[in-house]
Amino acid sequence: MQKRKLGQGLEVSALSLGAMGYGKSRDIPDRKEMIGVLRAAVDLGMDFFDTAEVYGPWTNEEMVAEAFAGMRDKVKIATKFGWNIDQATGEHRGGVNSKPAQIRSAVEGSLRRLKTDHIDLYYQHRVDPDVPMEEVAGTVADLISQGKVRYFGLSEAGAQSIRRAHAVQPLAALQSEYSLWTREPETEILPTLEELGIGLVPFSPLGKGFLTGTIDAGTNFNDLDFRNKIPRFSANARQANQALVDLIRKIGERHQATPAQVALAWLLAKKTWIVPLFGTRRRERLEENIGALAVELTPHDLRDIEAASRTIAIKGDRYPPEMMAHVGL
Repeated sequence: MQKRKLGQGLEVSALSLGAMGYGKSRDIPDRKEMIGVLRAAVDLGMDFFDTAEVYGPWTNEEMVAEAFAGMRDKVKIATKFGWNIDQATGEHRGGVNSKPAQIRSAVEGSLRRLKTDHIDLYYQHRVDPDVPMEEVAGTVADLISQGKVRYFGLSEAGAQSIRRAHAVQPLAALQSEYSLWTREPETEILPTLEELGIGLVPFSPLGKGFLTGTIDAGTNFNDLDFRNKIPRFSANARQANQALVDLIRKIGERHQATPAQVALAWLLAKKTWIVPLFGTRRRERLEENIGALAVELTPHDLRDIEAASRTIAIKGDRYPPEMMAHVGL
């Protein structure tokens, strides 16, 4: 497995596997199978895995701990703090909370659930506008000095927050949505990260499944599928956005690669400090996505993608309005 360096010298596998889709509720009906996928990823050379206390809350971190029992030295685990979760009951009270006392309580809970003495990368899940970023970064700096956390990251933060945090405790990574159909970070975020030497861990690199080429305007999602609430996944939007999938499928034909592999290879080609974070529940998809590392897009491919994508207007927002409240602060 290829390696890449994020900020502050944090070296990880060139692709990261996220566990969010393995259970955000308190029930993980296919827990055994999901643990199998996590362990298979290690066997295939991956060492960078992502979870969060809010997934459940708590059950996701516990599952990750079970998956990596006896192999903690082989993996780097990222988890997150920042939502207003009652640390005694696990009740998610809504909204954000990055007060220092909450962070200190959250890290102890994550360490206990993950059955580890340190967290490799600790993200603030969303910016808390009521807590100065300097205070948040200072609290995490204390945790780093105590050996409980090794590296600090932010998620979905804006350039100003990134700069303010980095000035207090240098950041290893920003986790934000970035893909062929979510390119807003290119305007301000990517230049800021490059200037400061911070890595990017883009989530939803496959557009929540759309860029795999397995979803079209006629696809029906079950009632519990979050994509039912996303404007970009309305039937009309999917029909309009199909042009982007057609583009990457055409590029894939040149390399005998799937649309998913092209979408990941495009991100890998953008910057050496980008480590795409994908999720999958199936071993065959895991292997397919890792296959993206063997897809070397040529300058001609990249020019074709840029030229064609400029003519494709992506239809629909990436989140419902209420979910954008803490994005880009």
